[in-house]
Amino acid sequence: MQARVQPAAGSGVDTEVAVVGGGPVGTLVARELALLGIDVTILEKLPEPDGISKASTLHARTAQTLDRRGLLETVQPGQYAASRSTRVPVRFHFASIFELNLSRVVEEGPVILGSPQAYAQEVFAADAVRLGARLRRDAQLVGLAESDDHVRLRLRATTSGAERTLTARWVIGADGARSTVRKLSGIRFLGDGPTVAALMGEVRLLDPAAAPGGWQRTPRGWTLLWINPYGLSRVCTYDYRGPHPDRHSRATLEELRDEVERISGRPVPMDSPAWISRFSDASLQAEHYRKGRVMLAGDAAHVHFPAGGQGVNLGLQDAVNLGWKLAAEIRGWAPDGLLDTYHTERHPAAADVLHNVRAQVALMDPGPRTDALRELFARLMRFDEINAYLSTMITGVGVAYPVGARDDDRWAGRMVPSQPLRTADGPTTLAELLHDGRPLLLDLTGDADLRTVAGPWSDRVNVVTAVPGGDAWDTGALLVRPDGYAVWSARDDSGDTAALRAALTRWFGPETW
Repeated sequence: MQARVQPAAGSGVDTEVAVVGGGPVGTLVARELALLGIDVTILEKLPEPDGISKASTLHARTAQTLDRRGLLETVQPGQYAASRSTRVPVRFHFASIFELNLSRVVEEGPVILGSPQAYAQEVFAADAVRLGARLRRDAQLVGLAESDDHVRLRLRATTSGAERTLTARWVIGADGARSTVRKLSGIRFLGDGPTVAALMGEVRLLDPAAAPGGWQRTPRGWTLLWINPYGLSRVCTYDYRGPHPDRHSRATLEELRDEVERISGRPVPMDSPAWISRFSDASLQAEHYRKGRVMLAGDAAHVHFPAGGQGVNLGLQDAVNLGWKLAAEIRGWAPDGLLDTYHTERHPAAADVLHNVRAQVALMDPGPRTDALRELFARLMRFDEINAYLSTMITGVGVAYPVGARDDDRWAGRMVPSQPLRTADGPTTLAELLHDGRPLLLDLTGDADLRTVAGPWSDRVNVVTAVPGGDAWDTGALLVRPDGYAVWSARDDSGDTAALRAALTRWFGPETW
């Protein structure tokens, strides 16, 4: 366990990091920081969890990322448990055209898993608190002022209206699409405004057997119904006639019922709504993910139409990319520019998702002019290369980062698939070796020169000698970041010590002895 970094007595700082927003992204980044011994406080405006899960799909790259923290099984309620096999075809859609087989592009499973947002965030929050984080509910951010060495936050209790202040060295805004952190810090939110008016809610269907289940496209729009004949059903509508006249007005049961009837062309009786909300196809991204001591993650940094269930996945990957970098900055060993790589790596990843989502929104247009295009696109998706290209987008397994390695390093910038390993301490996997959130030099040949080179970084980089128990990685050694992405691999089983030393310095700071 690393020594905990806490504000010095008399410093006037209440916490090293304040994470604004207690959703899945905020609670996961807080857990990442707490795991690495950083003093962190989560600020959530809701007095109690609301139990609402608008998202519940986690794709392969997110599953792989959570596995590298030992969280993969814990975020899956029993009824959602997913197989790790990649051999079984996994049918999915692009623009609601169900011709994708995601398993073709995934080397390490599970290919997809169900994890309701409300469940996952409580898992992350509980683990963050267990590791030393504080969770403060009923704390709505209403003011933010940045100084040279801290940020002062003004908080208001939503129940009583009482105000107080909290000071932090750093602030992470994970407070959603309408992020107060983003607005108060002056970070611009750029992109395209809404063209589609959508509704989503959970209601009781009074005649579930007669309701139009699944995805239904008509000339008037889309209905999406996940029918539960014994309880609440998820109901969603897409109206392509234009955006909501008032995006912030309260959505009602009558409005949802009328929209389902208008689009489907028949009555669909319903009552007892648990919740109903509005959304749109607005495609927006923060101009900068970092401004001074303020950073953005999740929907605070990027929003888009929920086509393909990619939004929460982007945010959770933001969290794991950011956590170890900010911890390194706070601990004082981060090389120059490390924290800025959060923006340079994650901004393009989100831009790619926004691009593919805009394409899906266009393909989903319910007008007859799109019919032929959808039919042609469905045929094209049956070609293996096109299927793989689109599946790679949706799953996120194509994400790779420019890490400054030599051109012929095939692993640098890519997430290294987990494999069984045998070490002096017994059997393990690459994913298990990353559970502590520290960088890893994995020596697969017993090369003493590698351990000698890595010695000056022993305070921050784990060095493990192991024998692969499965397929080899075609290299004798790998230097892996805490988020699972390699920054160096040995050439032709040679230690390649000069390149290793350069990678250690570039990513994990200067030598300490």
